[in-house]
Amino acid sequence: MTEQNAFEWPITVYYEDTDLGGIVYHANYLKFFERARTELFRHAGVSLSDLFAEKVSFVVRHMDIDFLKGAQLDDQLTVRTWPMTVRRASIEFCQVLVNTTGQILCKAEVQVACVHPDTLKPIKIPENILSEITK
Repeated sequence: MTEQNAFEWPITVYYEDTDLGGIVYHANYLKFFERARTELFRHAGVSLSDLFAEKVSFVVRHMDIDFLKGAQLDDQLTVRTWPMTVRRASIEFCQVLVNTTGQILCKAEVQVACVHPDTLKPIKIPENILSEITK
């Protein structure tokens, strides 16, 4: 998967997402990106709750985020998500939040690690997940 065929997830900015000035509160961008990654897995046929039952979990290990322009109340946005780097036990995603004109409002590089949920020790990402996520 590349930026050209990135997974896209729509976001509507609600009142609860904003601060007193009607601008999206910075922490909510993290929620938008998390939801889009979850929906990418779901779209690929990967249930995170089923994985958890199989003792496979994903956790955010590292994130670089650049807030470029504030999103506002009632904005219709899209989160574009694609894997940049895939390793044995981690995936680094690029995620951008864009408005209806394609302007990037926020960009993040997010490294998620595959871990055993009981020990939180890194484990190999199951092959079926890799093949579905990187299509």
